[in-house]
Amino acid sequence: MNHFISDKLRAVPASGIRRFFDIAATMSDVISLGVGEPDFPTPPVIREAAEAAIRRGATRYTSNHGLLELREALAEHLHTLYGIRYEPTTELLITVGVSEALQIAMLATLNPGDEVIIPEPAYVAYAPAVLFAGATPVPVPTRPEDDFAPDPALIAAAVTPRTKALLLGYPNNPTGAVLTQPVALVLAALAERHDLLVYSDEIYDRLVYDGTAHVCFAALPRMRDRTITLGGFSKNYAMTGWRIGYLGAHPTLAAACVKAHQYLIMSAPTVGQYAALAALRHGEPYVREMVAEYDRRRRLLLTGFRQMGLPCPVPRGAFYAFPSVAHLSPDPEIFCERLLLEEQVAIVPGGGFGSSGAGHVRVCYATAYDKIEEALDRLGAFVKRVAAGELAAMVR
Repeated sequence: MNHFISDKLRAVPASGIRRFFDIAATMSDVISLGVGEPDFPTPPVIREAAEAAIRRGATRYTSNHGLLELREALAEHLHTLYGIRYEPTTELLITVGVSEALQIAMLATLNPGDEVIIPEPAYVAYAPAVLFAGATPVPVPTRPEDDFAPDPALIAAAVTPRTKALLLGYPNNPTGAVLTQPVALVLAALAERHDLLVYSDEIYDRLVYDGTAHVCFAALPRMRDRTITLGGFSKNYAMTGWRIGYLGAHPTLAAACVKAHQYLIMSAPTVGQYAALAALRHGEPYVREMVAEYDRRRRLLLTGFRQMGLPCPVPRGAFYAFPSVAHLSPDPEIFCERLLLEEQVAIVPGGGFGSSGAGHVRVCYATAYDKIEEALDRLGAFVKRVAAGELAAMVR
């Protein structure tokens, strides 16, 4: 039946990290530091708002754009946080998670032959989203010695006459890197100089640490109209299963995205939209509480890595760390597989996030503190065994 599969889909590799989750699902006593999903339940005030919506029968389609009340609250939220103003009726769209927002932004703006520059390591869906839209992803490496911050010089060198856009995902999955204001301003000038569109995935915008301030790219000088802001509720409010995201853009770009959205989706889930509205109105104390706990776990993880000799740039956003295991194994996939089978700890090889992730592993700390403590004990024992003489066995 393979001849029925489209060439476009054939060009997209299967997820390099899914295999580890499939193995872990067959095992008992596994501590998963792999899946990028908050372990917190959705806050009760949000769940109660959804239940109330169901009880009053608010279960029909909304506008293609989403509930106007939600878009108005979102516009106020973004203005309060970042000083950016979006017109709720023409510049904001509620989507089925940020994944849909990303894909319809690509479908609405890319043509065959266009190129999209993507600093990597990067979220596994970025390059496929570009390919599904018929364009070409152009990865640009980042370096651990720079804390995986994007290098404007390397990005500038990757620009060609076919470059249409720059795709930024910060705070970053998988590295936890953040986009600093100085680097963001240089990238903004680059986008302006080359007339590039910028897709800015800011799904982890509230999850920042060490006094770091999130940079909303559209809020930078002259960037509002050339930036498509992508965001959502999954990570900040522990609402992954509700599947509510959003897109903010210039009216012309937003209208094109709505056209793709209305034929693909119609509208985002209605009950989820009422839940998202409650999140914006009442969720702030829960966000702060979760961020404080993520930070506590992050510090525990970094201390553990230092003690067992795993080099790791300090992650200042999201809920991932990206330590190097290159000194222990030339093949992080085998390292992760052996760790899972021998110690029942699930982490993810970094190569699945792009070639510059080679030699690293992604460790997610959206897991209970005591489980992270136990996982570090198991990982430490495994690292000791490998360092003591099992290195040869770590090669395929």
